[in-house]
Amino acid sequence: MIKVAIVGASGYTGVELIRILHAHPEVAVTCVTSEQSAGRPVSDVFPSLRGRCDLILEPLEPVRVAEQVDVVFTALPHKAAMAVVPTFLKMGKDVVDLSADYRLHDADVYGQWYEKHLTPELLSQAVYGLPELRRDKIREASLIANPGCYPTSVILGLAPLLKGKVIDPKSIIVDAKSGTSGAGRSAKVDNLFCEVNEGFKAYGVGGVHRHIPEIEQELSLLAGDPLTISFTPHLVPMDRGILSTIYSVPTGKVRAAELITLYETFYEGEPFVRVLPEGVLPSTAHVRGSNFCDIGVVVDERTGRVIVVSAIDNLVKGASGQAVQNMNLMCGLPETLGLDFLGIFP
Repeated sequence: MIKVAIVGASGYTGVELIRILHAHPEVAVTCVTSEQSAGRPVSDVFPSLRGRCDLILEPLEPVRVAEQVDVVFTALPHKAAMAVVPTFLKMGKDVVDLSADYRLHDADVYGQWYEKHLTPELLSQAVYGLPELRRDKIREASLIANPGCYPTSVILGLAPLLKGKVIDPKSIIVDAKSGTSGAGRSAKVDNLFCEVNEGFKAYGVGGVHRHIPEIEQELSLLAGDPLTISFTPHLVPMDRGILSTIYSVPTGKVRAAELITLYETFYEGEPFVRVLPEGVLPSTAHVRGSNFCDIGVVVDERTGRVIVVSAIDNLVKGASGQAVQNMNLMCGLPETLGLDFLGIFP
């Protein structure tokens, strides 16, 4: 049995990790931490866990945590993660980091979008944890940089087109929408019910959202050349889910049926990517609570643009589910173990 710690267990990604790992046949969650709720049972913080996970939340003491477990999930804000990850690695633990701290390969780029990186020497060791593109490297890694939620939906949506050089990399426009859980659990006026309900708004407009360098880094690797995208996120008054609508200009004449075949070939055998038939588009309602990414492809005959729509649950494939998928690969387990559940509908 693999013993696991969840560092930062009092947030939404933390409770989602507990929910998923509780049903994992090869894992025991033996340590959960929280600075704000230390000393309380985690089931007091999240009553949904009552009677199933009543572990006491501990203050974060990296050495003590590492002594109890084999694998550490760090569900912490940026900067807080890089302060403790080196200790876990020095003590021989596998780490899946859900923060942004190890996603960017270049410490200077990280500094431009966040702040000065405290452990740049670890960036070359970290593997970007998108299994559909990095499976073999993930299996050999000890530090996984779990992708962000928006980047997961965008990269999976564009990978076949960029790898196949079907579109002009300079033409990419991403219009993405997320449920409010993507903003985390901390109290913020902008996320209050009265502020969000019956509303729909853009934010981070004008190329300032922090997921942009992560998306551009991975898309550039797929395209083989540096690229820049136009990315606008929106907040939707729903709990969870991301829908990304991605526009691009093809390099030649294309048809939807041909592109769908391209996607089906690219993602053949992938357990968590579902390419939808022609004329069918994804909905967040159909991936809610699951580790699936649903992708639909349309060709706009009037403008000649290729339109890709991808849908994920931001807390599962966009965070905790993907983290468990990465853990399975790192530990030599079947990739779908503990994750092969259907979404919740209605």
